[in-house]
Order: sequence, then C-alpha cells, then structure tokens
Amino acid sequence: MNQPDKPTGNGTTRRQFIQTGALAATSFFIVPRHVLGGKGFIAPSDKLNIAGVGIAGKGFSDTNNAFNKGANNIVALCDVDWSRDQVKKNFEQHPNAKRYKDYREMFDKEAKNIDAVTVSTADHTHAVIAMAAMQRGKHVYVQKPLTHNIYEARMLTEAARKYKVVTQMGNQGSSNPQQKQMVEWFDKGLIGKVHTVHLWTNRPVWPQGIPVPQADASVPADLDWDVWIGPAQKVGYTPAYHPFKWRGWWNFGAGALGDIGCHIMDVPFRVLGLGYPTEVETSIGSVFLKDWTPEYIPEGCPPSSRVELKFPESAKNKQAVTMTWSDGGLRPFRPEFLPEGEPMPENGENGVLMIGDKGLMVCGMYGNDPKVYTKDGKKFEAAKIQTDGPALPENGHQVLWTEACKAGFNSKEHKGLTSSFDFAGPLTESVLMGNVAIRSYTLRNANANGRGFSYPGRKKLTWDGKNMKITNFDEANQFVSRKYREGWSLTA
Repeated sequence: MNQPDKPTGNGTTRRQFIQTGALAATSFFIVPRHVLGGKGFIAPSDKLNIAGVGIAGKGFSDTNNAFNKGANNIVALCDVDWSRDQVKKNFEQHPNAKRYKDYREMFDKEAKNIDAVTVSTADHTHAVIAMAAMQRGKHVYVQKPLTHNIYEARMLTEAARKYKVVTQMGNQGSSNPQQKQMVEWFDKGLIGKVHTVHLWTNRPVWPQGIPVPQADASVPADLDWDVWIGPAQKVGYTPAYHPFKWRGWWNFGAGALGDIGCHIMDVPFRVLGLGYPTEVETSIGSVFLKDWTPEYIPEGCPPSSRVELKFPESAKNKQAVTMTWSDGGLRPFRPEFLPEGEPMPENGENGVLMIGDKGLMVCGMYGNDPKVYTKDGKKFEAAKIQTDGPALPENGHQVLWTEACKAGFNSKEHKGLTSSFDFAGPLTESVLMGNVAIRSYTLRNANANGRGFSYPGRKKLTWDGKNMKITNFDEANQFVSRKYREGWSLTA
C-alpha cells in the first residue's frame, strides 16, 4: 500500500517525519506499535516509500531487498525496457507501484511520495539519476561502479553531503562480516606493513575487444532507446549494446574494472585505509583482425588489461603500496608463504592477495573465505559466514541502507554504513583511475613500422587526486570526465 506524503499531527510531512525523527519531539503519548498491530507489526510511519530505477538484473534484487518483505513500500518502478521478464515480475510483485520509462517524468509526478531511490541502470546513467534524486532530498542506493567516470564520482560524493541524504553503493561485499575479520587481523599486525597488493578477475565474461557493432536493428517496441542512451553520445540501437553487453563499450560501461573492481578493490581499500593513488601504468591485450597489425578500438574496452596503481602510505599502513589489477583471466603467480596444497581464492578466478613484511592475506571477490599465512608458518581462517540475519551481503546491504534512511543523515546508522558515498566515492575514483590509463593507451603513437607502442615520451601517468588531474600527460584528462550530449548535464 502506498503511503502519500500527507501532513502528520505536528505539521510535518510523512517523509520529513522519517528523515528527522520529529515524532520524538511532539508532546503526545506514543503507543507502542505492537499494541496497535500485534507482534511483528510495522507502523506505516516506519516504512520508507522507495522508487526503483532500473528494475531488472541487479535492479530486481536491489528493489526487492530494499522492500524487505513488506518492511517498506515500493511506490514507483521505472525501467526503459518493459519487455524484460524481471521488469514484468517486478510490476506483478508490486501492483500498486506507479510505472514509468523515464525517471525524469517519475520524479516530476511522484517526488512528493518518494523517500528513497535505488539506481541500478547501466553505468553511464548512474550519476544523472542519482543527482536528480539527491537534489530532491531523496536517499539513494546506487549500483557499482558508483559512476561512469571520476568527475561524476566526485560530484555525487559532494552532493550527498550538500543535500544531507543517506547513501550506499551496491558493492554488497562491503557488508560481509568477514571483511571486518580481515580489518581486525591487519590491525593486530598479523601480516605487518603491506607493500604489495594483487587483484584479479575472470571478467570480462561478455564480448569485449571486438569491432564496433553495426547499429542497424530496429528499436523494440517496449524500449525507450533515447532515455536508455541518456547523457551518452547518440548511437543506433543494437542488441550488442542492450541488455548487459553495454559493459564493454566506453560510451556506456566501464569494462571489467568498472564491473567488478568496486567489489575486489574494496577489500584492500578498507583494510589498509587507502586514499587516492598517485601513479598509474597499464598494458592491455591486443586484438589482431589481420596478420601482424594490432587493432586498437578506442570505442571499446580491451580483451584483457593489467593496471599498476601506486598508493602513498596511509595512517593505517605505514608503507607505500603497489597494487596490480589483472583481468581477462590473467592472475598473479602463487606467492611465497602460501603453502603447497592451499588454493588461490575462488579457484583463481577472482581474488585479493595482500603481502606484508610478516605474511600475507588472501580472500575471494567479496572478502569471502579470508585467510592469513604468516612467515613463521601460522594460519588464521575466518569463521564461515552466517546463513541468516541482517548482516548477510545477499540482502543486508540494502536493508542496512533503508534502516539508515529512517534514522537520518546524522545518525549512527548512516555513519555505520560500509559504503556510503564518503567511502564509495574515493574507492570508485581509484577504480576508474585504471580506466583513464587504459583509455589513454589508445592515444599512443606507433613506431615507423606500426608496432611497439608507448605513451608519448612517458611510462606512467601521475595523478593529483585532490584536483582530479593527470599532471604529466594532459591529453589523458579527457577521460577524467565526459562530454554529455545536448540536453543533458550534471550540476549539483
């Protein structure tokens, strides 16, 4: 049942009532909810009115985890493509929710009834949707990566503080209690100061490093292609872009790094207390469409890449860190101190390896199954993750966000969120720093024989994180932000 934004007994609206906790300041007697509605009853004023933008795929689970079996209301659902099975299922499960294809129309008509918004669209529209919600005072949950580029991440981080809204990025592994175990291990000094971090993934698991597809298909009747394109540069429709395969094209996605980097890099970023990197260098896999001559496709992400980021010492880790990211199936070799017979995390497909002067720590993509191996032969293993309860990454990440929304911007619940934009913004910027290097790689100059490429006179890009600027290769700064197509903008 939808809860309209009607005035409460003290003159505030229901949404203001939830955000400020004004009920506690009124003079009338509060009857406990269990007296009114029995055990398990949730008062209507304790429910959030939630709108979902992008409601298939991760959007399906995001909206329904936030709904939390009726603990909150789903009042509006928005998706550009109504033909998808999960969109239809979401409509069926929430028959009273208003339905939209354009989030702008939804906000114009439903803003007064909405408290919070989940954003689970393609990467290139995260920022404009989240900003529009925050400007209207709505709390936001945004899927990873937080944004398509570094500038957008900085804008959303600053806007969240300006509009005083509760925020969370959808890297659900950050709510995995096993990550807390890893922080505790490190803080106890089990592996000492960390100097080297390896991150790796089997992504991409979609076509990538391929020629630009021919956009000659007709737009499906149930798809609003213009809204799907949003602020990106206008191209024709092709099923090679939508659904899902958009990840491999810079116009819409952020490649393997954007897809999974906010999960995997989350672990060392949190454990070591890292900030902005200062240097980045990369190499990428080549595509050969004819003998001997590599094809570099500037519109598309490469089939594989390796990125090296340099981080200065942090307050937690009194040691500079070299972090190496590998995708496309590349992975680090087995490190010293990992005993024979001990497998690499997740069978080598996705993982984190942190090497310190006293030992090493390994885990899977979401911080799963962490272990410590010390130089003196000791092994520490975390307890298995619980199978129920609010802290599970399967639904707890969204549930904890909704509870923080009810408590308000300055609440301990909001401060306790594991991936509010104060954390998720700098993390996303560090992840996307790798994409600046990867995209700059295609700006290279060839030798006379067409082979052997390198940055024009440089081996690394140096980064001024505070000012969001590459300081030694100005041409690379075009990838720090993007040019929006006419009619679209991002202003706080």
